Amino acid sequence: MPVSSSHAPPSFRAGELTDPKLSAALKTLELTVRRRLDGVLHGDHQGLIPGPGSEPGEARLYQPGDDVRQMDWSVTARTTHPHVRQMIADRELETWLVVDLSSSLDFGTGRVQKRDLAIAAAAAITHLTSGGGNRIGAVVATGQDLVRIPARSGRLHAQTLLRAIATTPHARDGVRGDLKAGIESLRRPQRKRGLAVVISDFLGDVEWQRSLRAISARHDLLAVEVLDPLDVALPDGGDVVLHDPESGHTREFSVTPTLRADFAAAAAAQRGQVHQGLRSCGAPVLTLQTDRDWIADVVRFVSTRRHSLGAPSGRVPRQ
Repeated sequence: MPVSSSHAPPSFRAGELTDPKLSAALKTLELTVRRRLDGVLHGDHQGLIPGPGSEPGEARLYQPGDDVRQMDWSVTARTTHPHVRQMIADRELETWLVVDLSSSLDFGTGRVQKRDLAIAAAAAITHLTSGGGNRIGAVVATGQDLVRIPARSGRLHAQTLLRAIATTPHARDGVRGDLKAGIESLRRPQRKRGLAVVISDFLGDVEWQRSLRAISARHDLLAVEVLDPLDVALPDGGDVVLHDPESGHTREFSVTPTLRADFAAAAAAQRGQVHQGLRSCGAPVLTLQTDRDWIADVVRFVSTRRHSLGAPSGRVPRQ
């Protein structure tokens, strides 16, 4: 079902970012995030991601997708059921966003582009993690430029950070994205232990996996996958013109059932490879799509994380 205008993030398309319109779009985005997400978390960032922290907390039953590095073998042996040890989160959290704004995100078949959705995701993560003295910074990767925004706390900084992300210049046509460079930038200088959030469509080769695994040794991870329906399936039929902004190539196709099936299979295989790579790094995946109610998907993801990571059943007291 197509997303309604009331559920779509504001547009940040090139040519529309005069200052009054930009300020209005950012204000609309802030109000949407606050109205829908306030109360989802009750004063604690642990509802989004279970750590980070250095103080051992309670053990609970292992659930598919849990980080096996957190296995509590003594409780597992005693109860004969696999358990993981939760960590008590540090009082102040430092969050770093890696926002992919390469040319492949300047695309969308609805009233919004994937770029708009990426900015909206950054706003949601900022709102969920920036309270209580927590710090948030960002690295924006376009393939042409790498923009760094230092980590600071406070509402004014959060607004400045989102404005900087929204006004990042678009890469020239023909410039390939470089998500790996954005992730690598979190390694040096070494950042304070915290949360790293990668926002991207993850199209292309999975050459960032090794870099992300290195980040996971020090930080908790979250991946936000931003997609458009045409990333996973071609339309039913007719002639289509496809342009790859990262290579500059344009081709015209007649869509046949065979071509649709081949495209869908290739897209599914690529997404499977991406998800497998993210899981191997211990990164849960929040998928947002331009034809869906993005904020409802965020709320559902956060609520599910709270339920699966904070449910009282199956907990074992700390020994």
